[in-house]
Amino acid sequence: MATAQLRRTEWFNSHLHFALVTVHNNSMKNSPPLTAKGRGATLNMAGRFESRDAEWFDDGWGEEEAIERAAKRPKTVIHIEQARSIISHNESPDLRFTQSINPYRGCEHGCIYCYARPTHSYLNLSPGMDFETQLFAKRNAAELLRKELGKRGYVVSAINLGANTDPYQPIEKTERITRSLLEVLSECNHPLTIVTKNALICRDIDLLAPLAAKNLVNVFVSISQLDNELTRILEPRASTPATRLRAVRELADAGIPTSVLVAPIIPFINDEFVERVLEASAEAGALCGSYTVIRLPYELKDLFKDWLATHFPDRAEHVMNRIRDMKGGRENVSEFGERMRGTGIFADLIRQRFRKTCARLNLSATRLPALDLTQFKPPRADTAQGQLF
Repeated sequence: MATAQLRRTEWFNSHLHFALVTVHNNSMKNSPPLTAKGRGATLNMAGRFESRDAEWFDDGWGEEEAIERAAKRPKTVIHIEQARSIISHNESPDLRFTQSINPYRGCEHGCIYCYARPTHSYLNLSPGMDFETQLFAKRNAAELLRKELGKRGYVVSAINLGANTDPYQPIEKTERITRSLLEVLSECNHPLTIVTKNALICRDIDLLAPLAAKNLVNVFVSISQLDNELTRILEPRASTPATRLRAVRELADAGIPTSVLVAPIIPFINDEFVERVLEASAEAGALCGSYTVIRLPYELKDLFKDWLATHFPDRAEHVMNRIRDMKGGRENVSEFGERMRGTGIFADLIRQRFRKTCARLNLSATRLPALDLTQFKPPRADTAQGQLF
């Protein structure tokens, strides 16, 4: 096989990359742009642990046209992951939970600001397009959860679904891993919280409503703004803002305590929507409001800056300067307390706007009442003998 043909074949057979190349920062300028319809990232840059490095080339066989076609509609690929454990633990004072479960790695929503994108580097995949197209489903999640909850000495604490990637991203419609986890938690009367920006959560109201009646669940719906055109490039495969507001209403009508997360707030991109999101959410039945400002860890900084340059070239530098103002002159901070809310004049202004609006709307700006930890009962052993007791 000729060298050019071999190169073409290797690229089209690769399940790791949709744009011919994965490039490091110093060679990004040589790669073709990725502005794929229905996707968020404009780059498929290499992760910081990537073992391979390549850059785009044209050998005269028409790869440029092939790249353009492929980049328009990169396909979602689902990999099956046999996880070895399912409950993650954290000690962060910024978070309202110490236990969490992520049914999926990667997220098809494609939100450009997602702080979980850099985790794909641990899989030798790109935090860019790979994060939203190369997805890993933990199909043994419910089985593992049953085992971990049944361990002697297990200490009950609310489990959060959606700490890293969205438990109701589009593939949940067919995979149903999140629902299988809810079934186990319901059986055990285990308290939980859910964070999502997808109205698919309403499918599981039949499980969530009985949990809510026992004070065992709180739901947080993320709504960053109310503009459909902005949503198409900011959160391309998430539910529309209006659909998320409908989900808030359906959940609230079912008696499920529901909060709204105005997250993340990005200066000069969506900060103008803070009051309107809170007003619409309160009208829909939300009980509580919270927010975070944008975080840009690791490779996310370069992904976000390229997205800005692609979609908002007129204000890209202005946005980054304001982000640095909120981060003490840096593009990202990791210190507890500062990383979620920021510091400085602009961060203080957001804080005041948020609190005053919540007070006016009678929305709690703190948190929902604590969940009941006393009703937990370990799952029955998943054996014929166990079903006798």
